[in-house]
Amino acid sequence: MSSEHVLTNARVVLLDEVVSGSVVVRDGRIADLDAGSTRHGEDLAGDYLLPGIVELHTDHLEQHFEPRPGTHWDPVAAVLSHDAQLGASGATTVFDAVRLGSTPNAKDAAPANAHRLAEAIDHAAVAGLLRADHWIHLRCEVSAPDCLTSFESFEESPRVRLASLMDHTPGERQYADLEAFRTYMVGKRHIRTDQFDDHVAALKEASSVHAAPHRLAIAERARERGIALATHDDATEAHVAESTALGVDIAEFPTTVEAARAAVAAGQRVVMGAPNIVRGGSQSGNVAAAELLELGYLHILSSDYVPASPLQAVVRLVATGALSMAQGVQLMSTNPAQAVGLTDRGEIATGLRADLVRVHVHEVPSAVPTDEHHVPVVRSVWREGRRVS
Repeated sequence: MSSEHVLTNARVVLLDEVVSGSVVVRDGRIADLDAGSTRHGEDLAGDYLLPGIVELHTDHLEQHFEPRPGTHWDPVAAVLSHDAQLGASGATTVFDAVRLGSTPNAKDAAPANAHRLAEAIDHAAVAGLLRADHWIHLRCEVSAPDCLTSFESFEESPRVRLASLMDHTPGERQYADLEAFRTYMVGKRHIRTDQFDDHVAALKEASSVHAAPHRLAIAERARERGIALATHDDATEAHVAESTALGVDIAEFPTTVEAARAAVAAGQRVVMGAPNIVRGGSQSGNVAAAELLELGYLHILSSDYVPASPLQAVVRLVATGALSMAQGVQLMSTNPAQAVGLTDRGEIATGLRADLVRVHVHEVPSAVPTDEHHVPVVRSVWREGRRVS
């Protein structure tokens, strides 16, 4: 039996404009779009109706799984909590980033934990427990000795659709500033201050041995399996030339204007973290996402470590006139969907999935002490036409 409902009196955000009207949803798909208010249905009271956010890079699941260093939560419960927070933030498609590659001291259990989380995601999805459509993003620490074998252990997983090549060797890429790396590692209680120098030396030695062959092998296997491939924290034109030769299509978090410019010239889509926009810059002292946006070198926003940040960033940028709401939707939904080959979602258009988000923009009175004077409020979320939040 066919199922149909209508969302009316909305500001519908299309690919290049915002129109007042209605969206007809039938059998989980967008069946029709009408301008004006002639349709009867669920009244959205003039709120924005956006396509569901497509989240390519979120580290948030690992935070739910390990809420404190060395303390692990039940993986299924962690997945459900993570999913609830992403769903309530407007995400209807989520690529859960799990880390592959143990540190040189081998005290972490990254590969085993990655499998525990992947199995929990699969269980929750099959059981119909999730609000969003979940896929797996393998974050491959190429300098780690066990990175390649860990990647190969996911060979049978159909949920893996994205892999990123990372090298967090201190003194390079994201942590070109060793003091920033020290602040992060000691501040997060990963190591003690007196262990720092030895830790850095071990990381540099591991990178010199493993990074190049692992990068090449993983890129080859990703191409064979049809997995989208990203690079991570490129800092120079040489880094981008290397990633281009490997077939990389996505440049995650380039750390300099030079690298972002080269990535765009090579046809790569540039991803930056939305917290970078909200905070006004990079926590590591790297290039600001707002600067790349102004230069035309930014295509995709990810939540990174704050689930609500893409909408918050876009609403701030719209309020300041830096972009239109339609352009903001391209950053959150359209471009990320295209980057990973999900052609059935990412915009509001007939025939596509009815992954939809109702957003009210609340204006905070100037008398209230706050950094944000325009706050997005997610009132409803539909995934394939079914309300999930």
